[in-house]
Amino acid sequence: MIVLNKIYLSINRMTNTNKLNKMNNSKNANPLSLILFKVTAFFMLLLQCTFGYSQNDDNINSRDILYLTSGGKLNPHQAIMDIRHYTIALEVDMVQHAINGSTEVSLNLSKKTDTILLDLIHLYTVTKVKVNNKPASFYQHDDKIFITNATDFEVGNQKVLVEYNGIPPVAIKPPWDGGFTWAKDKNANDWMSINIQGEGGKMYYPCKDHPSDEPNEGADLKITIPSNLMVAGPGLLMGVTTKKNKATYHWKTNYTISNYCILFNIGKYKVIKDEYTTILGTKVPIEYYVLEEDTMHAKKVIETRKRDSKILEKYFGEYPWAKEKIGIAEVPNSGMEHQTMITFDNKFSYKTINGQEYSANLLHEYAHEWWANKVTNKDWAHMWIQEGIGTYAEALAYYDLGGEEAYQAKMAAFKKSIKYKKPMVGGEELSEDETYAGNDIYTKGAFFMHSLRYVIGDQIFFPTLKKLATDPQYTYDNFVTSKEVEELFTNAVGYSLKPFFDFYLRTTSTLDFNVKEIGYQLYQITPVNYVMDLPLDIMVNHTIEKKTLTKEGLKITSQHPPIIDPKGFYLKKVFVQ
Repeated sequence: MIVLNKIYLSINRMTNTNKLNKMNNSKNANPLSLILFKVTAFFMLLLQCTFGYSQNDDNINSRDILYLTSGGKLNPHQAIMDIRHYTIALEVDMVQHAINGSTEVSLNLSKKTDTILLDLIHLYTVTKVKVNNKPASFYQHDDKIFITNATDFEVGNQKVLVEYNGIPPVAIKPPWDGGFTWAKDKNANDWMSINIQGEGGKMYYPCKDHPSDEPNEGADLKITIPSNLMVAGPGLLMGVTTKKNKATYHWKTNYTISNYCILFNIGKYKVIKDEYTTILGTKVPIEYYVLEEDTMHAKKVIETRKRDSKILEKYFGEYPWAKEKIGIAEVPNSGMEHQTMITFDNKFSYKTINGQEYSANLLHEYAHEWWANKVTNKDWAHMWIQEGIGTYAEALAYYDLGGEEAYQAKMAAFKKSIKYKKPMVGGEELSEDETYAGNDIYTKGAFFMHSLRYVIGDQIFFPTLKKLATDPQYTYDNFVTSKEVEELFTNAVGYSLKPFFDFYLRTTSTLDFNVKEIGYQLYQITPVNYVMDLPLDIMVNHTIEKKTLTKEGLKITSQHPPIIDPKGFYLKKVFVQ
């Protein structure tokens, strides 16, 4: 097999398109040579079709999947599909690092179609497909499963069962480059985590891999593992069945859930339990799946989670998944926002803010329960909504723990990290990688919230932000775009914020100002790149005055050169003449 692949690569180099074109266009082309080239190209294509997606290469680290991403332009076959529910039933081989089992996808079709299209990467072999309990024709190509019916699939509900097996991709740099992470704890027990945000659910189960469609009726996971280990998953643990030396954990969530959050972690866990009473008085179980060797850290993690819950509920409303749980799972990589089972690395490092210990990893990923899991971008092009506001939640935590000075210091740190390489919103129907790579959606997104807060004032900003996090129009089964966020804040303030949103989201520019001395102790302040009339703090004679800067600018009388925006509410440059 390895030899054949090497032959194929050699032929591919020898018979590339440019060489073939040159031969076809040559006046002295030898007909026999042309025939040989075309025959060779035919066999090259045959080898590609036969071996291109082979499952026989057991060196899982050699299988390049770095091209994979999630989302993008929705395929027409999937645009007519509405995912209702996933049931994932898999056995995990902790020795061979393989999975085997099935996924049932319940979906509604809005139109008749001859093809149901699901995403599943080529590293798995699909052995059987059934639609509504009847065998169905299918083929795999381009990291997809094409399920076909000569007489069409009817409008309405279709239940698609896919049986498959294979060796999942290994995460190179989790959670940023996704896949499975196979590790050992300090006592040499098996330990496994899954991270698939960038690549999507297709990394290990058949799905519709697009952020605009979540299973409205939730998901069931039935995961079989060695009985000495435990599975941490989303939602509620419905039961554990044991047979010989294997145990099957049945996790179920009834909430809508992003496909990259439908996953599980495996380890030699001990479950530490507690309870949290929400801002509305709901009692929610806390479950921390911590390695047995790290149970001494559990109390501190849980108390931190309770404290952070109060901060986040203050600004964003009640914990979104109060009917299920507040879950935490210890994993061998940086944490992720996996719904009702937020992951946390095992470094247990904290910093101190005003005498209180704080973990950015714990708080940021937890903030995603509101911003990502409850409020979800319809398209990865608008990823700043969940990452930017999730990052802004860190600054709000600094404010609650350390006051205004701590908040301003955090915003200054965010500002310093912005690179201005590409707009936060670079178009529409973008993949996760197109938006995420080299973008400032975290810190510039957070700073945008900081600037917006200043422009419209706390009395409008905070209630409107909470409305975005609590109004059914924007949450759970519904999805949001930048335009909807803009319209929400515009309606709240009573005038159009579109120029301001466009400037921050769709350009890499800063707000620039000219300060020119035009007379004795008289200064002219003008905007270099006028966006809209904006409030502007100006330090005049050691006192901060709040003015409105128009396109024409304004004149200031001061004994000293005025200082523009001294507290740093805007991303700006100031030119003094």
